[in-house]
Amino acid sequence: MTRATIRLAVAATALGLALPLPAFAAPNQVAQTDPVPQAKEVALTQKQIDGVIAAQPQMQAIESKLPQGAEDKPDPKIEAKLEGVAKKNGFSGLGEYSDVSSSIGVVMAGIDPETKSYVGPQAVIKKQMAQVKADTSMPPKEKKEALDELSAALQPGNAPKPSQNNIDLVTKNFDKLNSSMQQQGGAD
Repeated sequence: MTRATIRLAVAATALGLALPLPAFAAPNQVAQTDPVPQAKEVALTQKQIDGVIAAQPQMQAIESKLPQGAEDKPDPKIEAKLEGVAKKNGFSGLGEYSDVSSSIGVVMAGIDPETKSYVGPQAVIKKQMAQVKADTSMPPKEKKEALDELSAALQPGNAPKPSQNNIDLVTKNFDKLNSSMQQQGGAD
């Protein structure tokens, strides 16, 4: 388990987001100590999931050009590009894309990657903690940081369970969504 994978999993679980969202769509994602307000759950469709998968590489390409720390200062040109990508991929705009991505992420955060079944985010975090503890190749400092991040992600914990329809659709598309997420999570 690489540091980038752990960081991505922690962020996804702690924030209920397993797919990276446009920087301007979900500001203040870094604040992990305060309880995160629950995003509105969207009743997902296959078309929306396909749209998110198709949009991810394009969104990432645009966002990769953002300077570090620019998330709080939206550039209208960048926002317009992100909006265009969302619309090109079947969404009414960036807001709908973000809501759909969040709903997918809430489910993804609770899917066990080995069994590909929904077990809930708490169980996934506990399993990740056990994997980190058992990883003898991870430097002690990095292991402590990863465990601290996972422990912090474990705290919020009382998110409502997503709808069964969303769980079924995301589970069915888990491999495609996970692949899209891995491409974006990239190297550290």
